[in-house]
Amino acid sequence: MTRTTASPEGRPAADVEDLVAAADTGARAPEGGVGRLLMLTALAWSLFQLWFASPLPFMLGFGVFNDTEARSIHLAFAMFLAFTAFPAGEGPARNVLGIVVPLALTGLFMMGAKDEVPVWWIPLVGLGVAGAAALGSRRERIAPWEWALALLGAAAGAYLFVFYSQISERVGAANMQDIVVGVAGLLLLLEAARRALGPALMVVATLFLAYAFLGPHMPEIIAHKGNSLGEVINHQWITTEGVFGIALGVSTSFVFLFVLFGALLDKAGAGNYFIQVAFSLMGHLRGGPAKAAVVSSAMTGLISGSSIANVVTTGTFTIPLMKKVGFSAEKAGAVEVASSVNGQIMPPVMGAAAFLMVEYVGIPYFDVVKHAFVPAVISYIALVYIVHLEAMKAGMKGLPRGYEPGPIMRRLVGFAFGAALLSGLSLAVYYGMGWIRAAFPDTAGYIVFALLTAAYLALLRVSAREAPLQLDDPDAPIATLPRPGPTVRSGLHFLLPVIVLVWALMVDRLSPGLSAFWATAYMIFILLTQRPLTALFRGEPLGGQLARGAADLLDGLVAGARNMIGIGIATAAAGIIVGAVSQTGVGSALADVVEVLSGGNLMAILFLTAILSLILGMGLPTTANYIVVQALLAPVIVTLGQQNGLIVPLIAVHLFVFYFGIMADVTPPVGLASFAAAAVSGGDPIKTGLIAFFYSLRTAALPFLFIFNTDLLLIDVGPLHGAFVFVTATLAMLLFAAATQGWFLTRNRIHEAAALLLVAFTLFRPGYWMDQLYPPFEETPPAALVEAAAATPEGESLRIRVRGVDEVGDPIEFVALVPMRGPADGAARLEAAGLAVVERDGRVVIDDVAFDSAAQKAGLDWDQEVLKVLRPLPQPSKYLMYIPALALLAGVAAMQRARARRASPAAPAAA
Repeated sequence: MTRTTASPEGRPAADVEDLVAAADTGARAPEGGVGRLLMLTALAWSLFQLWFASPLPFMLGFGVFNDTEARSIHLAFAMFLAFTAFPAGEGPARNVLGIVVPLALTGLFMMGAKDEVPVWWIPLVGLGVAGAAALGSRRERIAPWEWALALLGAAAGAYLFVFYSQISERVGAANMQDIVVGVAGLLLLLEAARRALGPALMVVATLFLAYAFLGPHMPEIIAHKGNSLGEVINHQWITTEGVFGIALGVSTSFVFLFVLFGALLDKAGAGNYFIQVAFSLMGHLRGGPAKAAVVSSAMTGLISGSSIANVVTTGTFTIPLMKKVGFSAEKAGAVEVASSVNGQIMPPVMGAAAFLMVEYVGIPYFDVVKHAFVPAVISYIALVYIVHLEAMKAGMKGLPRGYEPGPIMRRLVGFAFGAALLSGLSLAVYYGMGWIRAAFPDTAGYIVFALLTAAYLALLRVSAREAPLQLDDPDAPIATLPRPGPTVRSGLHFLLPVIVLVWALMVDRLSPGLSAFWATAYMIFILLTQRPLTALFRGEPLGGQLARGAADLLDGLVAGARNMIGIGIATAAAGIIVGAVSQTGVGSALADVVEVLSGGNLMAILFLTAILSLILGMGLPTTANYIVVQALLAPVIVTLGQQNGLIVPLIAVHLFVFYFGIMADVTPPVGLASFAAAAVSGGDPIKTGLIAFFYSLRTAALPFLFIFNTDLLLIDVGPLHGAFVFVTATLAMLLFAAATQGWFLTRNRIHEAAALLLVAFTLFRPGYWMDQLYPPFEETPPAALVEAAAATPEGESLRIRVRGVDEVGDPIEFVALVPMRGPADGAARLEAAGLAVVERDGRVVIDDVAFDSAAQKAGLDWDQEVLKVLRPLPQPSKYLMYIPALALLAGVAAMQRARARRASPAAPAAA
């Protein structure tokens, strides 16, 4: 959907398309037979993934692949396309790392081989990969040595599939053939990562491989016994602990189908529809094009996991219009970057992270989406407000409507009627589906498909009555907005596959892979039929319409596969890092290092994690960055939180890591999304990135807040409380945006900005101030444990600080939360919690912990010493702190309103 006109500065949009191709889909698109071969390979990959995700193999009884076999085939396709779609660059000077890294790994492999296997062949493999990089390649053609790399890479990737039965008979004992294939596979995978993703992931993965071999030569705090070549290859390539681990499994089972669904939806015209709807609804407001850019990017983010593709998809239309109403080139690009990058935190897709969290955290997909929803929506609302503040500062106007809107009351009544109708339809569908399944258990699927098709035909008939949506040229002298009603009606059928996806995920609770399959299957049906049916409804000739629909489907299947090349390679290469962490035990060593650096302070470790995510993210794609940082630091944060008496849910830590991973797409000097936006706007990319980072401060603040206030993630929060949290958190984030942007009702003074930050913090964490006034706990000596248990209110937790040893015998000290239930009898409550203590030599020691009890789940174990007991004390409601906060806000508003009135008596400032 990328436009091909010239930008206002004369820069062709083809340059922007090249940037997207180089970063996402591969810069090569050769003509002739080679082009057809690449197209057919990509098509075959998409068809294989559809087959693997569908129930057809089980229904027909053939073509059933287990997870390991499917991962192997998935990587084989990704490796082949990485070498054929992404050129290496011309000459040795452009490919220094492609030469140096294989040679360095050759030395490490030879050193690690010891006497296990002959080593004469290892230099041949290393020199072959390095030599291919030295020769380089061009965009225009695929060199013979690249074909060789592509075929060898595909063969190494498919090795587990081809030899699955033999390998399963000798688990843990790699033979000579395994080692040869594993060495070649690792070298080729790292070279594929360099081509498709840049050098950073290649370098980081190489360092972890080196660490696996050089363990005895490391500093004492991170030293380990070291691993031989056979052990490393077996762990990394032959088992599912390394390359073929969880990350590649998620890419195979879930991510591909969602990326393919997005590509098909875009080919059908949904991306253009989302942009036009956003502009028709918001373009007339102050800074309207920028607000429409935010909303359209949020909608596009539902179907796109790529920041750069999102920037270009919406930015080539929105950025020129933003400049037209008064935004500078850099600010226009920055708004697009901030909104497009946030598309990755928008459920239900969230790039690939949502599905990785399902596996790493071990919670259902529905829960991941629930926890991620409120912060994502708050972040987008705050960005719309930031745009509004920028428009206020500059006195901007919106775009002309080109029509007379109806009376405000009529529009409000129409909106209320539409909302009521939608709610009624939703309830009717929900209960109707339940009745259909109960009444017709064997044929419910066919009935639902028939009803869905009837709805599709009705909506498509409504759409056919409207003029086809066209992307207006934003470089034209005057731009007028389309009418909202006809614009919305022209593509309502695009919402049906999205509804199918969300319904399958959220209501039927199907697996993400199966949900995406059914949504994609329905999307295929729409692509094949929408053109001929639209022509039929409009009374136009049908000739060629079915063929055009089939061509759209083919383009979508190919585009979906090419969009997946980088993700497939990234998840496989990141698996090297995860495998090295699990094989060497560096995670526990890193925990010691981080604890020393942070001094055991949780806030310090959070800042270290944020900085590491930003640094790694400068070269790693978001998915790989998340995989690496969560493997290294997520357990450390949870452990340090427990030691500090703060129970940090694992999902909160994973979302924290993910949020800072996406910030790297914004942050200079690398920030590829900022470079893409600058290529469209003609602005300076570094300045664009800096402004975008400043706009994204709200996204950087949210992770720190939901670590300490898990209500934002809707953890153990009911519907009414959840709505209250959403409203107050949104208000707090708007005030944070006003403080950091220097404008509320008028320009802020320093003390006003400080007051707004104070109010925002209080709304986010009212409990912090209440804890200062009324201590939440009373410290009692260990000997008074039984009395403290009796005095703890029913259902609340007693905090017990203990000292002991961890599973490897290292000393550890932490706080355990043990819920107290039952009558106010301390001994009985402790027994019900599964905890028994004794006094030895003046110390209180845990004598017994019942299996699967609350005490065991809290981490308590035999022989741990109780250091102190924290009994909860009654506190007033923390929400009472909202009263002084809102009073302070009212004072700031009154001061600014008075000052604005004095500055412009005839036209008081509006919020």
